[in-house]
Amino acid sequence: MLEQVDLSKKLSKEEYKAIASDLELRLGALQREALKLNIPVVIAFEGWDAAGKGTLINRLIQALDPRGCVVHAINAPNQEEQLRPFLWRFWIKTPPKGRIAVFDRSWYGRVLVERVDKLVKKSAWKRAYEEITAFERQLVDDGVLIIKFFLHISKKVQKKRFEQLEQSSSTAWKVTREDWKHHKQYDQYLEATEDMLAKTETNFAPWTVIESHDKRFATVKVFKTVIDRIETRIDEATRVHQTAEPTILTPHALSAASESGAEVQTKLQGPEIFDQLGSSILDRVDLTVELSQEEYRNKLEACQQRIFELEHEVYVKRIPVVIVYQGWDAAGKGGNIRRLTQSMDPRGYEVIPIAAPNDVEKSHHYLWRFWQKFPKAGHIAIFDRSWYGRILDERVEGFCSEQEWKRAYREINEMEAHIVSFGAVLIKFWLHIDPEEQLRRFEARQQDPHKLWKITDEDWRNRGKWEQYKQAVDEMLFRTSTTYAPWTIVEANSKYYARIKSLNTVIQAVESKLEEA
Repeated sequence: MLEQVDLSKKLSKEEYKAIASDLELRLGALQREALKLNIPVVIAFEGWDAAGKGTLINRLIQALDPRGCVVHAINAPNQEEQLRPFLWRFWIKTPPKGRIAVFDRSWYGRVLVERVDKLVKKSAWKRAYEEITAFERQLVDDGVLIIKFFLHISKKVQKKRFEQLEQSSSTAWKVTREDWKHHKQYDQYLEATEDMLAKTETNFAPWTVIESHDKRFATVKVFKTVIDRIETRIDEATRVHQTAEPTILTPHALSAASESGAEVQTKLQGPEIFDQLGSSILDRVDLTVELSQEEYRNKLEACQQRIFELEHEVYVKRIPVVIVYQGWDAAGKGGNIRRLTQSMDPRGYEVIPIAAPNDVEKSHHYLWRFWQKFPKAGHIAIFDRSWYGRILDERVEGFCSEQEWKRAYREINEMEAHIVSFGAVLIKFWLHIDPEEQLRRFEARQQDPHKLWKITDEDWRNRGKWEQYKQAVDEMLFRTSTTYAPWTIVEANSKYYARIKSLNTVIQAVESKLEEA
């Protein structure tokens, strides 16, 4: 691909001066329009050392209102970042609605520097192509405009620019031994770059190669590309149009397609799937199982002691642990979490209660606030409710569109695959009770002045939508229980039984991971 790029393209000073001012004014005006329309913009600059990324970024942001723009200079991950999944440090830097984030180098370092310099295993950078594509698609689906540049220069020109920089004491510091090392590796980087461009070129986040031998030409092409892409996005945002709901293929349908070799056309969506299956996942749960108080007390102490030991072991081996509690109101999530953490060292874990998103969180992709909370390696994060709110509460209550919650199944599976591939233990609980048990617990809370705060009007309102929530839970379990992140349904009519089952599940999952480490 890059061999076909014409690096001889130039602009004269006169040509540049004739258009530069208009481009800057137009870009500034577009920034204001994008802000009004709540369009977030991500601009990623990749390219050869000495290709002019810093200069071009500086020219670009001079045309923008600095209050609505931020530049992220991406270097090798620091110690904190190394203890997280590699996309974590980029997720937390994604811009809120209406803002612009410029990345001087980006998430593509995984398939460039980290690949060529063998800083990660081959399996990691190969897997990164899919992870990056999923990351970008999730952002674009949420309304983010992604503009990606690769600044291209020849090996000969790179050497010449290094030598020119070294001739002046004021610029010599810009050229390091690492830069010269990478210059010698030019052909290896060229191969990695060709792979990157081919495997991450998509219609929703295409690459633009910038011919960067002539800085004036490169500047104008960057400006025109950004202007064209933002104008197109603004036109799309202001155009009233209808989009057809995407076809959802069930795992069953995909399997049938594979076996028959035929193209499958299915319109099974949402509740229709479960009509075809003929039964509910939740209806098959045996809620009669229980433990006596004596059995519970005997098992509890042993479980808590083992969890205390495991907390230390995952810290030593730097294994992150994510535990998700979902369940019906009054199903016992809080009681389960208290028994889990009762004997743990509070320095090694965090309990994260999830409520409705605030205004800052609403201005980002819905997964953004959960990426903020993922634990670093060796620590434990316990989520009291989680990202599954998108396909439960937000679905049932209409806080997101049907297209958004249907898309969320894939997005959640992709996110969970990413954190598990990093080495995390991911444990997901659905605490299940029947309507009669929920009613009994609601009434008990109302009669106990010390527990009255636990019951709200919203709890009673949600109870009235039991069947709608049940349908959403069934589909959640069906679509997001994967080999790498399976759901554990906890029979929670008996609080004693539920607590011991949850503790044992955590113990088994962590022990299994430690055996692999």
